[in-house]
Amino acid sequence: MGLCISLINQIQKIMHIKIGILFIALLMLSSFGRQTTRTITGKVTDALDGSGLPGTTVLLKGSTHGTTTDLNGDYSLAVPDSGGTLVFSFIGYTSEEVKIEANEVINVTLSADNSALEEVVVVGHGGNSILGPLRIGKKYRESKAHFAPSADYSTHTWPQPHYPNSEEYKGMEENSFKIALNEPLSTFSIDVDAASYSTLRRFINNGQHPPAEAVRIEEMVNYFNYDYEQPKGDDPFAIHTEISTAPWNPKHQLVHIGLQGKKIPTGDLPSSNLVFLIDVSGSMSDPNKLPLLKSSFKMLVEELRPEDYVSIVVYAGAAGLVLEPTPGDEKGKILKALNKLESGGSTAGGAGIELAYATAKDHFIAGGNNRVILATDGDFNVGASSDESMEKLIEQKRKDGIFLTVLGYGMGNYKDSKMEILADKGNGNYAYIDNITEARKVLVSEFGGTLFTIAKDVKLQVEFNPAKVQAYRLIGYENRMLASEDFNNDKKDAGELGSGHTVTALYEIIPVGVSSKYSVDKLKYQTNPKQEVTGNFSDELMTVKFRYKNPDEEESKLIVHPLLDSHTDLDATSDNFRWSASVAGFGMLLRDSDYINEFGYSDVINYAENARGEDEEGYRIEFIKMVKSFGLIADR
Repeated sequence: MGLCISLINQIQKIMHIKIGILFIALLMLSSFGRQTTRTITGKVTDALDGSGLPGTTVLLKGSTHGTTTDLNGDYSLAVPDSGGTLVFSFIGYTSEEVKIEANEVINVTLSADNSALEEVVVVGHGGNSILGPLRIGKKYRESKAHFAPSADYSTHTWPQPHYPNSEEYKGMEENSFKIALNEPLSTFSIDVDAASYSTLRRFINNGQHPPAEAVRIEEMVNYFNYDYEQPKGDDPFAIHTEISTAPWNPKHQLVHIGLQGKKIPTGDLPSSNLVFLIDVSGSMSDPNKLPLLKSSFKMLVEELRPEDYVSIVVYAGAAGLVLEPTPGDEKGKILKALNKLESGGSTAGGAGIELAYATAKDHFIAGGNNRVILATDGDFNVGASSDESMEKLIEQKRKDGIFLTVLGYGMGNYKDSKMEILADKGNGNYAYIDNITEARKVLVSEFGGTLFTIAKDVKLQVEFNPAKVQAYRLIGYENRMLASEDFNNDKKDAGELGSGHTVTALYEIIPVGVSSKYSVDKLKYQTNPKQEVTGNFSDELMTVKFRYKNPDEEESKLIVHPLLDSHTDLDATSDNFRWSASVAGFGMLLRDSDYINEFGYSDVINYAENARGEDEEGYRIEFIKMVKSFGLIADR
């Protein structure tokens, strides 16, 4: 018996020793498997002027782990303690490689690449790789080409999927000159959307010419804020006009019309009833879709007040309510619901919209800001999916006094045409979020303008004096044009203006007596008698009329603003005038406009650099650098 007990004790000791050895071995393997990291920070600057270079790719060599610099050129990246090499690259600049050593701060200066930039890899419509010259010049459009995307919104491990080209943009013909004697009225709806600018920026940062269909010049111009005076009267916006020479045609004139929405302090804004309508379908799995979307909404949640309420509706194969209305001071609860979201399934967009609007209606705040915020790539494929059916659905829902904000994400299968229709027909606005900086601009810096409407159905009608104006054309707004009779029709839908928003419109004018290749030949079978100006209006070039409705009213109000023919030298115009002209000129180049003449990328840069102004957020210097980089390729 004693022998048995002794034997058992020896066996137990041996087992304990083996278990201990096994535990130590597992611990060592676990420690070996873990790789500690440290964070490298720094700034990337332009060798030419020392300014920060936003959008620079910072990549750990030999991996897909990286990040991009923010608007100031700053970056932060977690790297292995074992070291490695960082590769800094930006289109149009010479790449730099820096070995990671003991320093935790690595600053880099990039110089413009003057070598031949004539070959890029383009993924064509059928998904085949085509190696060849990128011919970006007059009379050339590569409107169906797409690069394999790269996400640039934050530090992450980048996937490298291959997307077939299925992005959709609505084509439109550029506005042409109209004869003032025959068509003295020009009528259109305002457009405060800025999605086109961030979309084309994504294409350019990926080394590609944006499709002409994606370039909406008015959205490029209105991406930027302008230094207009605040309204002083009872109307919710102030009107500013200016006239000078058109930079791309010295024989023509350019008229600048600016609207400044009244800025309402955040504390004075009405209570909000917000419904986050989030696409969690399988197409949203990429890092620049649902992960970026969740990060964007987290920033928005931080801006909410206790009197604001948030609900969350999601849709994939079906739609569901994942968060009941929750006050803005319960941020932890809202963030927890966002963090749980995962992608998968098909895209029942119509069902999601139905549920979101029903939720907003059930918790409607009288006199408040009732709004659905839709975040998606626009790839609806279940239920109401056609542009026409989605348009009818949104038109029906807006009658309940609920506004709509549309936030677009992703690339490869992006449906810009659907997104724009939803915003236009839903009393709303539309932004494309291509990175976290853009999310901050839309949802934090421009919080009031994005989410709080101060005037709806805002229309403009310009009457030209044919004694002064031979012909005119509106630059941009092609898909916002209205019939002359729509101006006085209060049932006709138009654009919305948010708190603090600015809206800018440009007209190119051929003065009477100027010989232009865009003029119309004299008629053979009838004559146009010399226009007689009735009344004392001989000094007026045009009259600008505005109609708008208060957000909770259905009867419009009228503002009339005559513009005298007081021409100013181009060099003496305001920064507002020259900046808007430079952005419009860049848009005309991207669209291969018939009216751009010899105006080139260097001219865009020259006017923009001299009209940059204060530029506190750095958006204008980002534009200048983008044009510089793009011009290096386009000129070859």
